[in-house]
Formats: sequence, C-alpha cells, structure tokens
Amino acid sequence: MKHALGRLTLVASGLLLSTQLWAEPKRPECLAPAKPGGGFDITCKLAQGGLREAGLLQAPMRVTYMPGGIGAVAYNAVVAQRAGEPGTITAWSSGSLLNLAQGKFGRYDEKAVRWLAAIGTDYGAVTVREDSPLKDFDDLIEALRKDPTALVVGAGGTIGSQDWMQAAMVARAAGVDPKQLRYVAFEGGGEPMTALLGGHVQVITSGIGEATAQLAAGKVRVLAVLADERLPGALGKIPTAKEQGFEVSWPIARGFYVGPEVKDEDYAWWKQQFDTLLASDGFARLREQRDLQPLALTGDELQAYVYQQVAQYKALAAEFGLAQ
Repeated sequence: MKHALGRLTLVASGLLLSTQLWAEPKRPECLAPAKPGGGFDITCKLAQGGLREAGLLQAPMRVTYMPGGIGAVAYNAVVAQRAGEPGTITAWSSGSLLNLAQGKFGRYDEKAVRWLAAIGTDYGAVTVREDSPLKDFDDLIEALRKDPTALVVGAGGTIGSQDWMQAAMVARAAGVDPKQLRYVAFEGGGEPMTALLGGHVQVITSGIGEATAQLAAGKVRVLAVLADERLPGALGKIPTAKEQGFEVSWPIARGFYVGPEVKDEDYAWWKQQFDTLLASDGFARLREQRDLQPLALTGDELQAYVYQQVAQYKALAAEFGLAQ
C-alpha cells in the first residue's frame, strides 16, 4: 500500500511539473516602455533576475525597450497587436495609471489589459548635482519663490506625467504656479539624470530608485524623498519633504500587465509564478537592492487597486487643471 501511495505521489509530482513546463511560455519577454536606465527598466530587470534565480522560469527572459509616451506606445501595441501573446509581460508604474486617468493612452482605458502583478513601491525624489548651491529642500523652495524661472527642472515625461506632477506639487508647496516652471521633458528616467550630470538642468524629479546609483557614486544629492516617512536602510539618511515642513508625497507602484486576450491558463501560470516569487526571501533581497519597498498584489486584488488609483488620479489631474 505504501509503495502504491509512493508511486501515486511521484506520478502526481511528475504531472504537476509537466503542467508547469507545458504552461511556461517558450520565449518570455518583458516590455520596458521607455529607454534603458529608468524605472520600467528596473521593473523588468527585477522580473528577469527574480524569476530566474527562484527557478520559476526556465527559459531566459529578454527585456525589450519600447519607448514612447511614457508607456502609451507599448500599451497600444500590446492591446492592438500583441493581445494574446502568452509570453509577454509589460512593465507599468503609477505614472502609467496617471496617464490612463488623463486619456493619454488614446482610445484604450485601464480596462483594456489584464493586470498581473505589483511587485514593489518606489517613491518620488527631488535631486540635484552634488555641487549644487541648493543644499536642502528649503533652499529649493526659496529659490522657486524668488524666481521660478531661474531653475531648469528636468523629468521623464511631458506635462501631466507623474514626474511632472512631482515638480508641480513642489511648486505648489512653494506657492508658485506650476505653469511658471522651466520644465524640460525627457523620455524615461535615464535621460534626466544624464542631463543633470551634464549641467543641462539644475533639478530633476524622479523615482528614488532611479537616483540611487549616482547617489552612491557621490555625484548627486537628494534634497527630499517624497514619502510619508523616512525609508529604511541607507536611504534613511535622506529627509522627507514632509519632515522639512512641506506636504508633498508621491508613492510609485511598479508591476506588470499582459494582453487582454491572453488565455486564462497562461494568465494563471504567470500569476502563480509571481505569487510564489513575491512570498520569497530571495526576491525581498533583490527588491531591496533596487531600493523598492514591499508591495505584493496580483490578480483581482491588483485590478481593484488599479481601478481605484485611476479614479484618484482623475481627481488629482482635475485639481491641477489637466485635460482628460
């Protein structure tokens, strides 16, 4: 009897493994909807490395860059041209949801894709070069109050994007109309940092994760992180805008979606892999290395979160006079 039970267990385990291998896509791909170096790149690299190291993905995952409209080009391509591809996951952030709330993704809204997973939270940051005369957030506020056109502010995204929204909220904290800012829009998070280091802009707003490499190299200084309280670890040295007396906060969720016509069994396979990954200590370490804070949502729970966030962003966009 014991031998029979043992054989049944082995058979069941073999069938489970076969099902997992059968469901796994042959050519997994992560679309990063911007140029290399920004938050979408970080998100895809986390999935690429995390799934591989955890043994949850056997085939190598490639990262493909599809810049344009801070996610708009990729979103439209997935919905219209790659709707049923089982192996393609696409990175999104809170900025994607903000753009969806403003109708910046064309005729497609937040219900056009299948929301798969949220894997971490970044926070906004206000960054200058290390040799900048702006030593703290209060210096920036005073400079903006004195002359909002004296500083060139760079960020990844046009007016209405999440990085612009951070700059606008900083301007509002200074009592300045955001329309008075000298704002330069870039595509993705890598270009603004390059412009800052080159002296082409004096301040950038971005996710803190996009600034940490240059911060560690001693090339930049973060004047404030836009979180409700100080971040853990080494980033705990950076003060928040709130503790410096200014109510500016901007959390940035990061994750993935798949096309609207991806089959239920393929979607379920990806969801299972991310559920397992997000519960692992190994991924927690990888996420920490990328300076992301914990956030683990998948499936229906994530969809509800996305719809709620889009509704909130619609209200925020209206507050800043942005067209929908």
